[in-house]
Amino acid sequence: MMCVAQHPVRAVTRPRAPPEEPVIATRTPRPTSFRRQTNRLARQLDRPARSTTPTKAVLAAATAAALVLGMPTAASARSWWDGYGHRHHVTPTPTPTPSDDATPTDPDAGAPSDDQAPSDDPAAAGAIPDASFVEDFATAVPTGLVAAAYPDAWQPYPDGTSGIYAPSRTVSVHDGVMDVALGGDGTAGTFGSATNAWGHVGGSFSVRAKATGGDGNGAAFMLWPTSGTWSDGEIDFPEGNFEDSPSAFQHSMTPGDEASRVQIGSGVSWRDWHTYTVDWVPGQSVTYSVDGKVLDTETHDVPTTPHRYMFQVGNWGSSGHLLIDWVSTTE
Repeated sequence: MMCVAQHPVRAVTRPRAPPEEPVIATRTPRPTSFRRQTNRLARQLDRPARSTTPTKAVLAAATAAALVLGMPTAASARSWWDGYGHRHHVTPTPTPTPSDDATPTDPDAGAPSDDQAPSDDPAAAGAIPDASFVEDFATAVPTGLVAAAYPDAWQPYPDGTSGIYAPSRTVSVHDGVMDVALGGDGTAGTFGSATNAWGHVGGSFSVRAKATGGDGNGAAFMLWPTSGTWSDGEIDFPEGNFEDSPSAFQHSMTPGDEASRVQIGSGVSWRDWHTYTVDWVPGQSVTYSVDGKVLDTETHDVPTTPHRYMFQVGNWGSSGHLLIDWVSTTE
């Protein structure tokens, strides 16, 4: 049984500069000595690794003064938290239609044969809720063409963002799942249409997902403020290394202390299909659930401004697949 602290007290952290918008640059090759590079980044950023303890706790994670997801840093090159550090949030430009010279790949190539979408049995598959936005990825699309085929459901970061993300080279749809290839380029994007995805003020947000492989990498599904102002509130669930159990993280909305956060363990594994849900009542509460079972409800640091629902994975770690069966949002 998961132990939950009844009265968590936020740790005091030294003030840090707020995140800044990144410069979208061309991807550069990974240095030969990856550990030497991550050690140098850690010294520059002066931040510890995030804890991966799957229990509710108040944590202080240092952050860099930018919003682009960086490489893993020194304390533990294998940890998703180390490369995260809130240098990852970007307001992507509208996604252009893929050019004809983009070479689509076979959507079944490299996909795990026994890890397709769950059965049609609602109890086994996880029933999709009645929601204002639902995407169940019913139409197969090869890598390189997903943004064009799903314009009202998927708004990826532009290829080359911060030299890490290239969704046109990682995302395909087949067998009823969005398949995000791991172990090469990173992937990030927002769910919903280009006109509506940035306006969520409260609602229910769910994703049914699992991962195969990808050790040393991880994912963060989150509600991030449309304003880009970190103190407007950040809600993360599920988030964590793929070899570990994912957690929920609710961040402080005190300017300068945004890196402090409450962690809520899920008690489940990325290796199995699970439905992760955030129910957000603006200014009142955020409730976290797995497969319909409530984990916890937080009533402090509850956002009141527009947010977008998105996810990110890094460009490090072992090869594998993040599989998304369906995603839904309501307001």
